[in-house]
Amino acid sequence: MRQLILSSVVLMAASQSAFADAEYIDRARVLSVAPQVQQINQPRQACHTEYVRESVYESNRSNAGAIVGGVAGGLLGSTIGRGNGRIAAAAVGAGVGAIVGDRVGNQNAYGNERIVTRPVEQCVMVDQWQTVTTGYMVNYEYQGRQYSTMMDRDPGPVLDVAVSVRPNVVQIQPMPAPVYRPAAMRGHGARQHRQYW
Repeated sequence: MRQLILSSVVLMAASQSAFADAEYIDRARVLSVAPQVQQINQPRQACHTEYVRESVYESNRSNAGAIVGGVAGGLLGSTIGRGNGRIAAAAVGAGVGAIVGDRVGNQNAYGNERIVTRPVEQCVMVDQWQTVTTGYMVNYEYQGRQYSTMMDRDPGPVLDVAVSVRPNVVQIQPMPAPVYRPAAMRGHGARQHRQYW
């Protein structure tokens, strides 16, 4: 009996290793492919040049009258004054002569106003929406059953699938070996029952 149990356990272990999980690659038929898209915004800076018109005022004033008037007033003041007053009279004459000479020299001077155009660069941030493909929803058929998966590319008309094979049986745990206990031993003296196990 013990040999029968031991041999059945060995046969079960051998059959389990023979039917161990196996995996292989096969091909499935692709039914449909749907790109998954998303709208994303990548703002960018847009610049353009504008031309601005400005008025510029240019004066026709000259300093020649002030210089000539200052020299003439200084000479005239030095001839009028005597002693230490001569220097003071020359300084006052030069100041008054410069003012009078400037007014006389620029009494008919008018400023000219002219319009100029200058370029100005204007920059603004503008939205730039783009449609980006994030993946592909693939529906496929294998052995008469339909499946779906998300992929990073379009697989085409066929799709490689990994197939795993394993037995569809309930795995049986080996039975524990029976425990044998010796019968009670009889001695020659007083009757005693002894258990050894």
